[in-house]
Amino acid sequence: MICIDNSEWMRNGDYPSNRLEAQSDACKFICCAKTQSNPKNAVGILTMAGKGVRVLVTPTSRLRKMLAFMDGLNIGGEVNLAAGFQVAQLALKHRQNQKQQQRIILFAGSPVKQDKEVLEMIGRKLKKHNVDLDVVSFGEEDEGKAEKLEALVAAVNNSDNSRIIHIPPGARDLSDVLFSSPLFAGNGFAEAITAATVAAKAWPDYDFGVDFNLDPDLALALRASMEEEKARQEATAKKAAEEAAKHEKGEAQSTSQYVIMTENFSARRSKTENKAADQMDDNDLLQQPIAMSMDVSSSSIATRDMEADFEALELSVQDRCDRMLADQSFVSSFLAKLTRLPGVDPNNTTVKDYLASMRGQPEQKGENKEQQEDKKL
Repeated sequence: MICIDNSEWMRNGDYPSNRLEAQSDACKFICCAKTQSNPKNAVGILTMAGKGVRVLVTPTSRLRKMLAFMDGLNIGGEVNLAAGFQVAQLALKHRQNQKQQQRIILFAGSPVKQDKEVLEMIGRKLKKHNVDLDVVSFGEEDEGKAEKLEALVAAVNNSDNSRIIHIPPGARDLSDVLFSSPLFAGNGFAEAITAATVAAKAWPDYDFGVDFNLDPDLALALRASMEEEKARQEATAKKAAEEAAKHEKGEAQSTSQYVIMTENFSARRSKTENKAADQMDDNDLLQQPIAMSMDVSSSSIATRDMEADFEALELSVQDRCDRMLADQSFVSSFLAKLTRLPGVDPNNTTVKDYLASMRGQPEQKGENKEQQEDKKL
């Protein structure tokens, strides 16, 4: 765990460009060196000032995640070393790989307010839990700061596993001082940085515009970012290809299913239409003789009814005429009226014969009827 001092003292410009920026660059350098020495190494970061101790990153091996939280740190308040050590120890206790060695790197750029006895007690507690400690003291050396920090390191130290580094004001870069210090030499960091430098020189086409020898932390960060972006793009392209293939396969299946459904529907429709046409033809064939028979029957019935009515009417008229002619008073009255009509001459021979025939017709009919009955007998 790296404990960062972000108190108000970090605004001082005795390091380029100020203490916080110099400290941030040094932390990036340590993260790059640590992950370069062993890919399984995990680094966490926390701040000790402001409103309280704040864990920026829990122990992780993802360099990009570490570097993302190093920019834009807030400045304010005073450092609380006791709370910072307690939180750092708790974060190390819950690390994923329990076999990794526990180490705290403390950046102290402000005056130390805690007493020497308190720091010694903290040191003994860290030693009890097998936690190594490295202290980077920079900035103005106020009265008692160096003595307190050295007492803290002495309380933790066991077989030279802990050390303190003093960086005086005016140093060009904290990273350069730390690279040549026992902090890196004693933990295999120097070999890792040297190997990374050789690898960087073997890349003639490294086009980030960064000299690895001058700014190794930025070069390593850019390299890690490039590799992660490449992996992300490959994963995205692979996923897009799989989705495209799946989409094409789904479209082909949908098209084939649509064609099959259309063909089945057309076949069923044709079959239904043919069946309906056959039924209509059969019905038409059956209806034709029925209609013809109905028409013939209707016309025959109507003809018979008309003939019967005509015969009945004829008989009725004939019977009525016979009754009227049989009435002599009616015939006499009719003939008398007939002779009085204008233009009728009663003395005309033709008129007389007609009147005579009219008067004698019932009697002749009666004789003819009797003669016919005599002939039959």
